[in-house]
Amino acid sequence: MNSADRVLPLEALLARLGPERAAGRRVVFTNGCFDLLHAGHAGLLERAAALGEILIVGLNTDASVQRLKGPRRPVVPERERALLLASLRAVDYVVLFDEETPLHLITELLPDILVKGEDYPLERIVGREVVESHGGQVVRLPLVPGLSSSGLIARLRSDP
Repeated sequence: MNSADRVLPLEALLARLGPERAAGRRVVFTNGCFDLLHAGHAGLLERAAALGEILIVGLNTDASVQRLKGPRRPVVPERERALLLASLRAVDYVVLFDEETPLHLITELLPDILVKGEDYPLERIVGREVVESHGGQVVRLPLVPGLSSSGLIARLRSDP
């Protein structure tokens, strides 16, 4: 399956997950803007994928990123960000969302494991209650110090 075939709308993704779940495969979900994909992202996604059999990445649309991070973001358009994520071996599916949080996606997908970086306190992880109420778990993974899209952008903008 090529990268473009792994970027799906929610309805198509739900249809694909039915047989996977029936076969007992655990679904892991994480989300983010993933603007300027870097080694920290790749490492987190690899560790998240190791927690189950299917890794789904919820990706903020361009409009959602702009609302969250300002009018100069994202640097990389959503279609390119989605294809980059889908090309990673660790990622099985990418689904875009336009809201500021992935709560709707999490409610519809009901992942077995919800993953966020350790920079998110447990009580602030969107969808935690939904996942836990269905018997799933929430996992916070360590980040790679000094690696962030915002940091990369700041360095690029200050380079003479």
